[in-house]
Amino acid sequence: MLSLEEISDRLEIQQLLVDYSTAIDNRRFDDLDHVFTPDAYIDYRAMGGIDGTFGDVKKWLAEVLPNFPAYSHLIGNYDVKITRDATAVTAKSRIICFNPMMLGGSPEAPGRIMFCGLWYDDEFVRTEQGWRMTRRVETKCFDKIV
Repeated sequence: MLSLEEISDRLEIQQLLVDYSTAIDNRRFDDLDHVFTPDAYIDYRAMGGIDGTFGDVKKWLAEVLPNFPAYSHLIGNYDVKITRDATAVTAKSRIICFNPMMLGGSPEAPGRIMFCGLWYDDEFVRTEQGWRMTRRVETKCFDKIV
């Protein structure tokens, strides 16, 4: 049986994953400062992006994503594992993401759509400010342009 502490940790991590998707989908890239640790490593290469530190990737997202008139993230299959030891409370998760992205056009007159399916493999640490992501790596499932 899960303890109340573990239930709370899992829900907080789930919310952090939702906060990531909400920040990206609403183009509020500064909101990601409340998702990642400053030294977090992010690897988006599996889907054609870059890898690097949080600051570099955040800057890249703000430059690249405005080229897409519309996109969204649908996440699920939350698999969260929490580890407690004498020095820290950490966690790992794997979630699936369905991410359609409009290529050209506008929301009113859509262009082609790229359908992306991917896994996010993430690592977290509990900080004084709450849970933060320290690592995010994408694994490609599929992509298709229609």
